Amino acid sequence: MTDSAPPSQARTPWRAVFGGSIGNLVEWYDWFVYASFATYFAGAFFPKGNDTAQLLNTAGIFAVGFFMRPVGGWLLGRFADRRGRKSALTLTVTLMSASALLIAIAPTYDQVGYFGAAVLLVARLLQGLSVGGEYAASATYLTEASRPGGRGFVSSFQYVSMTMGQLIGLGLQIVLQHTMSDDALHSYGWRIPFIVGAVGAAVVFWLRRNLLETEVYTEEDAHQDERGTIAELLRHRKEAALVIALTMGGTVAYYTYTTYLTKYLSNTAGLSKSDASLVSFCALFLFMLLQPLAGSLSDRIGRRPLLITFGFGSMLGTVPIMTALSHTDTFTGALLLSLAALVIVTGYTSINAVVKAELFPTHVRALGVALPYALANALFGGTAEYVALWFKKGGAESGYYWYVSACAAVSLIVYLTMRETRDAALSRDRADDPAAPGKQRTTAV
Repeated sequence: MTDSAPPSQARTPWRAVFGGSIGNLVEWYDWFVYASFATYFAGAFFPKGNDTAQLLNTAGIFAVGFFMRPVGGWLLGRFADRRGRKSALTLTVTLMSASALLIAIAPTYDQVGYFGAAVLLVARLLQGLSVGGEYAASATYLTEASRPGGRGFVSSFQYVSMTMGQLIGLGLQIVLQHTMSDDALHSYGWRIPFIVGAVGAAVVFWLRRNLLETEVYTEEDAHQDERGTIAELLRHRKEAALVIALTMGGTVAYYTYTTYLTKYLSNTAGLSKSDASLVSFCALFLFMLLQPLAGSLSDRIGRRPLLITFGFGSMLGTVPIMTALSHTDTFTGALLLSLAALVIVTGYTSINAVVKAELFPTHVRALGVALPYALANALFGGTAEYVALWFKKGGAESGYYWYVSACAAVSLIVYLTMRETRDAALSRDRADDPAAPGKQRTTAV
């Protein structure tokens, strides 16, 4: 069966790209603001003591949010398959707005003891629930709204928006660092970005209500009772296992060079917090610009070449890059090394969403992307920062570099053996479903 585009999808659907991406931007702004401002509010929720220990506490709560993502992936992935991508996108941004507001008003340890940390934990659980569904809803919406032959390019805007959200958070951090004293930032200034996030999410809620549902979803008449069910997902268990395996190396590398990078530059390399933030901002800005270029390239040469390039690059390049970063004390040196790492990671980030969406049929696509991806992130992405700080506290920080390389090596094996998904048909019925009884499965793990 070949993929054909309806007349309304003959050109790149920029309205759909904007609608799906702008909400994704706010979602990930709120998600990453927690990480980028953790150095300022770590002492607000825990007793005074060792700075690394306080960061470990906040990183632990950061990781807990990831363990809520599988729940969000299951609930909101099922919701997206049964009620539509638009409804799921609207619900996820509502949850994120509530979580940002909770963090903004959370009381400190000096005011109420550990109750403030409990509020922080609840907010992170809500964020985990929201992001667990947002990734899949956004990935499936952008992929299904794309014209044939342009899915890699359009879906790459998911990571454009994710990175832009982090850039806005870092940019706000840089502005606050230059307009507020260090004491003011530690006292109350760190609450400002969470207030901004709550308001931004409320605006996006209104914008997403005007989105149109994808035609691929609305044309899916069959399998009404099977939409978004675990039983149906189990029929695609090889594809689900493939999502987990191909995500493992990519998510560890991504969170190492994005959310953890600023802390690493200030806590290990010895750069000032402001210089570390500026390095991250510049590197991420260039990284963001690379995503559509790499996504478009995948539409020409396929998804596997980019994934394989990332796998080899991350497996062989992590140890030398991280080692060199630990000895870098200049802005230029830190920027060039950080950018080199992010260029390698682009081979994964620019296309991972579309690859996962292309593995599943419409009636289980959102759940098929959401749940396995969320599980992989809970096990590897969410714990990356905590594992890194654990190695540092134990006096063996270089062990983390080898850990990242090992995760990339596992994913590389998957990239080398998986099938190409670029030409997969998005609209297919039971007769075209490779997981249907009597059909030969074509996915290799």
